[in-house]
Amino acid sequence: MKPAIASLAVLGASVMSLPAMADEPQTPTISVTGNGTANVAPDMAIISMGVTKEAETAREALNANTEAMKKVLEEMQSAGIEARDLQTSDFSIQPQYVYPNNSNDEQKPRITGYVVRNSLSVRVRDLEKVGDILDASVSLGVNDGGNLVFTNDNPDEVINQARSNAVKDAIAKAKTLAEAAGVELGAIKTISELAQNDAPRPMAKMRSMEMVASSAPVPIAAGENSYDVTVNITFEIAQ
Repeated sequence: MKPAIASLAVLGASVMSLPAMADEPQTPTISVTGNGTANVAPDMAIISMGVTKEAETAREALNANTEAMKKVLEEMQSAGIEARDLQTSDFSIQPQYVYPNNSNDEQKPRITGYVVRNSLSVRVRDLEKVGDILDASVSLGVNDGGNLVFTNDNPDEVINQARSNAVKDAIAKAKTLAEAAGVELGAIKTISELAQNDAPRPMAKMRSMEMVASSAPVPIAAGENSYDVTVNITFEIAQ
């Protein structure tokens, strides 16, 4: 019987200690979100250009598309674009149909031809060449795409600057809250960064370019890229 009595005594002591632990005061905190931005001029452009060809047969459409895209690739290489900066981003062969309706005598869907699309992603590291490359590509048969994005090859430094600005913003907000509440900030308890997309945010949205062959290069304005970072920081309130 004695071992049982001893076990009950230990259990009773443990149960009695639980309320004491639950009653321990929690350190009050202030939580804030900081936003930081840093701007930098782009050093690279990514151009999406495509060739679309139609013909009665898939072979004819493919041959026409292949011939046009071959000239585009040769021109890109002649302009100094390295092989690592040229990448096929999409390729498709699609049949074209005519469907039965009140204006024709078709009894069922019928293939009338084929469309072949071949899209190319081009990284241009010399921004002074962008206008010439766009102009040359249209002259060589590019009739689809034309999307242009200015970016940075290695944005780590500017992102770190945005990160630093975000922390400073959070600290300034916390100090304002503490002063308004009549308390003092203590040590940082937690700090975290929200998941971010490293893609830059253009300072101004470019107007769409009209892809028309011309003897003059397409005018291009690179502007600046803006990188944003958001952090969450929790401070203890000094006791």
